[in-house]
Amino acid sequence: MIHSGIMKIHRGKVPFPIIIITIGVLVFFAVLYAERLSFLSSNSIFKFNKPCPRKNTKPKPTGEKKVEEEIVNETWIDDRFEFDSEECNIANGKWVFNQSIKPLYTDITCPYIDRQFSCVKNGRTDFDYQHWEWQPEDCTLPSFNAALALKKLQGKRLLFVGDSLQRNQWESFVCLVEWIIPEKMKSMRRGIVHSVFKAKEYNATIEFYWAPYLVESNTDINIIGDTKKRIIKVDAIKERAKNWTGVDILVFNTYVWWMSGATIKSLWGSFGNGYEGYEEFDTPVAYKLALKTWANWVDSTINPNKTKIFFTTMSPTHTRSQDWGNMKDEKCFNETKPVKKKKHWGTGSDKRIMSVVAKVVKKMKVPVTFINITQISEYRIDGHSNVYTETGGKLLTEEERTNPQNADCIHWCLPGVPDTWNQILLAML
Repeated sequence: MIHSGIMKIHRGKVPFPIIIITIGVLVFFAVLYAERLSFLSSNSIFKFNKPCPRKNTKPKPTGEKKVEEEIVNETWIDDRFEFDSEECNIANGKWVFNQSIKPLYTDITCPYIDRQFSCVKNGRTDFDYQHWEWQPEDCTLPSFNAALALKKLQGKRLLFVGDSLQRNQWESFVCLVEWIIPEKMKSMRRGIVHSVFKAKEYNATIEFYWAPYLVESNTDINIIGDTKKRIIKVDAIKERAKNWTGVDILVFNTYVWWMSGATIKSLWGSFGNGYEGYEEFDTPVAYKLALKTWANWVDSTINPNKTKIFFTTMSPTHTRSQDWGNMKDEKCFNETKPVKKKKHWGTGSDKRIMSVVAKVVKKMKVPVTFINITQISEYRIDGHSNVYTETGGKLLTEEERTNPQNADCIHWCLPGVPDTWNQILLAML
């Protein structure tokens, strides 16, 4: 007997309309789930053919969605690591031609370029040498940012010390930043030995000091053309170096003036007693003596907490065209493209000198950072001043330009290769 207050539940088949509704709900959720998977997949969670975004990608304001999307998309372009001067082997890479690259200046817009480096002004009509970009294999070298460079230099002195190739680099650096400074907020003071560009708004200076051997010699100021009469005072540096104190960033170089012969006349003591006391040393030996004098000055004078020291490695000369397969003995005459051979190394870069620099710097107490430009510049037989330059204070004539032996295959056109050297320097600052 069933209690009258309890309804009896009948067991039987589920009504057909309920089945239809249930199936519809299941289908709806299945479709929704499939779309969700598709959405996730399209956002690269399951894709492995794209690199991760760079760590320093900065989010933009929410009101700039389109700009943000474009910037994020740009981070997929390059999967190399961000630049780290201690981790990145800057010399391991290649020159890539990029027609879209526009130099930040020209030798017409920048008023501070010596005629020796003003190739376009002097008649060069091929411009491909301005559109090659150095790409390291295991990192990304940031583009030169003029505003960032001036910000890093605010309240500081940057001084390049060395020979005409160091002046080449100095003028490049000045031209890379001066174009964003209002005319009344910048000035240039040229000197035979010491030149100073000033960015007044930033209370910053970018300077050059002429010291081709770093140490003193009888050809520092009054240049002696006959290299056999040049004598290097390998133990003397204080007279020159007293002008380098109090500087925040020092960039040194010395190489090409040492390459005048197999031996160098070297002297200890005062020039006042004549030159009879010199001895002739093999060039690497004399170079080592001089560089040790420089290293001792740095270690005894520089406070590494206040001053950063850089050393630009040797800039290669391209005076022997056989090095890259041109058997006509034309130096770098009419070359318009870089050497493509990996690890190309010519006779214009002396590995003995590189070894001396490495060994001396390794023993120093004050840290020295190398701006390693030698290997990357070895490829650039196309970037030199060539016949679009001057000699003896006069531009080469049309007739003189037809002679390959008149080509300057030591110095570089501006804009050009030295801009990349400064790109590396800025990345290291």
